Amino acid sequence: MNITIRKEQLQDYKITEEVVQRAFADMEISDKKEQELVARIRQADVFIPELSLVATNENDTEIVGHILLSKIKIVSGIQSVESLALAPVAVLPEYQNKGVGKMLILKALQKAKELGYSSVVVLGHPRYYPKFGFKAASNWGIQAPFEVPDEAFMALELQEEALAGVTGIVEYPGVFFE
Repeated sequence: MNITIRKEQLQDYKITEEVVQRAFADMEISDKKEQELVARIRQADVFIPELSLVATNENDTEIVGHILLSKIKIVSGIQSVESLALAPVAVLPEYQNKGVGKMLILKALQKAKELGYSSVVVLGHPRYYPKFGFKAASNWGIQAPFEVPDEAFMALELQEEALAGVTGIVEYPGVFFE
């Protein structure tokens, strides 16, 4: 299967949102509104166009997956450290379990590192994300702003020791809660 990962284009937006909606349609832990979150993030100042990627089929005729990394902060008292949130990653049901999500994640993390970002936070499956180097965020004293299982809230250093000395609560932009 030949999959291409590329930057999402303006003309992709509607299709991408449909892909996200279909990807989460049968997920138990979904509010079925992830596509709306994607649309809101694109309109916010936390949006990084270079970190909104799509996976296309071999002829580049169909978008089969999408990933988005956007800016967040880790806040403790007066200290505030910029980081990224990986949310969401979506793959059409018929392309799931074929490595498309993995390709999207690896490319997005590589691109984020190239752009100079130093860390990424994700709320996700505790058996999936550690494959990419994610560890419980609590290892660094980083907490979610809401109640989640410790093992499901993870962070990854893109730069060596990027989270050394960083503690606090992740501050998601308001668009995550609208």
